[in-house]
Amino acid sequence: MTRTLAYSLFNIAHQTKNDFKLASIYDSTGDLMKEYLPADDFIALGGDKLKQGLKLLAECSKADLVILSHINLGLIGLLVKTINPKCKVWLIAHGIEVWRPATALQKKFLDRACDKVVAVSNFTKEQMTQWHQTDPNTCVVLNNAIDPFIEATQTFSKPEYLLKRYNLKSTDKIMFALTRLSATELYKGYDVVIKTVSRLKESFPNIKYLLAGKYDDAEGTRVKNLIKEYKVENEVILAGFVSEKELSDHFLLADLFVLPSRKEGFGIVFVEALIHGLPVICGNADGSLDAIANGELGTAINPDDTRELESAIIKDLSQPLTVERRQLLQKKSIAYFGENTYRQRLEKLINEDIAA
Repeated sequence: MTRTLAYSLFNIAHQTKNDFKLASIYDSTGDLMKEYLPADDFIALGGDKLKQGLKLLAECSKADLVILSHINLGLIGLLVKTINPKCKVWLIAHGIEVWRPATALQKKFLDRACDKVVAVSNFTKEQMTQWHQTDPNTCVVLNNAIDPFIEATQTFSKPEYLLKRYNLKSTDKIMFALTRLSATELYKGYDVVIKTVSRLKESFPNIKYLLAGKYDDAEGTRVKNLIKEYKVENEVILAGFVSEKELSDHFLLADLFVLPSRKEGFGIVFVEALIHGLPVICGNADGSLDAIANGELGTAINPDDTRELESAIIKDLSQPLTVERRQLLQKKSIAYFGENTYRQRLEKLINEDIAA
């Protein structure tokens, strides 16, 4: 998300003849991906922290706007307001990091230094009001955007090399999920899908659930035991880590993306599925609703209702996934979440705030 934000801000600054700098606390100079930002506009605090920190404060002392990408950076916001009281300070609010009580430092930042909260979804905006009593007039929603360097595919055939890798047939009904599998984050909902597959395989004998993403030892063991418990060894494939260069092909391999999560701040993975023309089933209890445009682009279900999930999967897999359907999903998702749309909305927010 921050890469796309930086790319958009750089282009806005370039077009309006303003300056822009991106500072990263943990990255070094060599970590910069230069397609997003020129090296001259990148401050890498992961190297010489004292030298780069002084450089950052010098930049902030003359800035009109500072945008913090995480609430844990609140101390920087307080320092900025101290050395440059006229500077506007924004916070990007994502998800679970703000869906809980604030620390004393975070509360001080929100009360004294934060001029605007930019929430990535309507759900996160509601959580900011509930947990932090944020003024609705200073909290706006700006949905995350598709990475500008992800190309929208023009062909929708299933990659042969992946069919061979996973021992699949082109006629299989393939559901796909991409997420981090962690024993400390048991809210993604893939375990519910595994249970549901055990019932669905009677109606869809060729159903497959390809679950991709890096997993820790504890969660890998738990998921493998679930697969055995529900006797879906032939239907559920634990794919592990998928590289970025193969990610698009995995979306093209599938007929349906299914991840009924409970704690998505926004759910950019749903948008990535949609721009590959892949129908989506997600949860309705978090920011996922924004990622499917409140139901226009996908189906949101109660993540705790396995029967509702089963019905939604049956409905989707029972209708053919035609090229025309995939193209329409792709077109609509780009209209909602393309970087150009994102940049226009971001520039409007900046102009409104700086003018005020």
